[in-house]
Amino acid sequence: MSETVAPRPSNWNLPNALTLLRIVMVPFFVWSFVADDGDYGLLRWISVVIFVVAIYTDKLDGDIARARGLITSFGKIADPIADKLLIGSALIMLSAMGELWWWVTIVMLVRELGITLLRFVVIRYGVMAASKGGKLKTVMQTVAIFVYLLPVTPATGWLSLLALVIMLAALAVTVVTGIDYLVKAWALRTAGRSGLNSGSAKG
Repeated sequence: MSETVAPRPSNWNLPNALTLLRIVMVPFFVWSFVADDGDYGLLRWISVVIFVVAIYTDKLDGDIARARGLITSFGKIADPIADKLLIGSALIMLSAMGELWWWVTIVMLVRELGITLLRFVVIRYGVMAASKGGKLKTVMQTVAIFVYLLPVTPATGWLSLLALVIMLAALAVTVVTGIDYLVKAWALRTAGRSGLNSGSAKG
């Protein structure tokens, strides 16, 4: 008796549509932030709302995909791209407006791009799954950016201090998890090459 193979879910589904919506929202987010030009007015509030909605779609599309069995190869690729576009554009704009040190943005972007490239390099040996630390990093980055985006002047006391503390904590987690991924990638590569060599020897 042959086993029935479940059909692969179509790429045309709700989770992927939400991911594409998040990508489409990025230029509107950037425009509203830049158009405000440091006035901390209505347009800044609009950028905050767009950021929050975009972040919510990230959670929503993942929940729906897992609950309905709609996880696709397209979604696995597009979802992290959408996240990095949103987070990366927010960090760059905050630094361009003088609200966040450039070195913080550079460290975070180098880590994100570096680990993404590293995943592709070692994929022949295995897949590096997202770690709990990586998920914590994303949450902390999101919260830090949200507080920074709130339309208050940089001179505002406790809120500005809170934003800085959260961002520095997010930076620390970003660096630590980046190092952890490097260690895992090296272990994966070493184990993979050992397996290939072993297979060649047996052949």
